[in-house]
Amino acid sequence: MLGPVILAASRSGRLRRLICAAPVTRQVVDRFIPGETVEEIVPIIQDLTGKGLELTLDVVGEDITTPGQAAAARDAYLALVDRLRELELGTRAEMSVKLSMFGQALEGGHELALANVRPVVEAAAAIGTTVTLDAEDHTTLDSMFAIHEELRKDFPQTGCVIQAYLFRTEADARRLAGAGSRVRLVKGAYKEPAEVAYQQKHEIDKAYVRILKTLMEGAGYPMIGSHDPRLISIGQELARRAGRKPDEYEFQMLYGIRGEEHLRLAAEGHRMRVYTAYGTDWYGYFMRRLAEKPANLLFFGRSILTKG
Repeated sequence: MLGPVILAASRSGRLRRLICAAPVTRQVVDRFIPGETVEEIVPIIQDLTGKGLELTLDVVGEDITTPGQAAAARDAYLALVDRLRELELGTRAEMSVKLSMFGQALEGGHELALANVRPVVEAAAAIGTTVTLDAEDHTTLDSMFAIHEELRKDFPQTGCVIQAYLFRTEADARRLAGAGSRVRLVKGAYKEPAEVAYQQKHEIDKAYVRILKTLMEGAGYPMIGSHDPRLISIGQELARRAGRKPDEYEFQMLYGIRGEEHLRLAAEGHRMRVYTAYGTDWYGYFMRRLAEKPANLLFFGRSILTKG
C-alpha cells in the first residue's frame, strides 16, 4: 500500500526540504490549498457558497513546539471568525481545528489546548457557526474526546471526527450518536499500527459502513466524510432507511477533489460541505492528501515530470 509509505516518508526532513523547494510543488499544492491567508481564500469562500455549497475551513499547521506558536494558531482562527462575520457567512462556513495546533503535544498540553480552543469555539458561536475537532493519531484521541465533551457543556454544537480504520471507533460512534451531536466519519489518514487499526482497504470500508449505520440510526447529526462513490451511495441509502431528511445529515469532501460531485450532490438537495484548508505550513496536510489516494500521487508525479 502506498499510503503508509508516503506517510512514513513525510516525516523525513530531507524529503520535506526537497518537496518544498521544488518549483512545481506550489502549483500542485494549490489544487488542495488555495491560499495562504484569509484574504486569499475569501474569493474561494464566496465562489463556493455562491454555488450552493457550504464550507469547513482549516488553518493548516501542526508542527507546534512552543506555547507562543499555539497562541498564534488560536489568533489565526479568531481572525478567520472576524472575516466570516464581516462576510455574513457564519451560517454557511464552519471551522475545523486540530488540537495539535493549539498545543496539545506540549507539556500540560491537554489544558493548554482546551484553553486555546475555547475562545475560538465561543467566537464561532457568536456569529452563528461552530467548530469541529479533527481526529489525529490514536494517541491523541482520549484528550480530544475529553476536550470535545468539555466544550459541549457550553457549546453543544461543537463537532468531532472519528476514523473508521481504528478498532475503537465503533464503540466511540455508539457513545457519540446521541441527540445534538455532530460527528464527521472519515476513513483515517494517519499511519497506525496493526494493533489498533485495520490495515486493508476492504476491512476499513466495511467498518465505515457499520459505523455510519450506527450514526444514521442515532439521534445526532452525521457528517459523511468520503470521496468514495460507493460509500456515498450507501450513505444515501442508510439515510433513507433511517428516515432522515436532507437537512439531517451532510456530505463532506476536500477542496480540489471531485469538484463536480460536490455540485451534483448540492443540486440534488443534499447538504454538501467542502473542507477547505489554507495557510503557510501546508506540508503535513499535503502529504496526507497524497497518502489517502494514489491518484493524488500520480497527479503530483505527472506534474513534476511535465513542469519540473
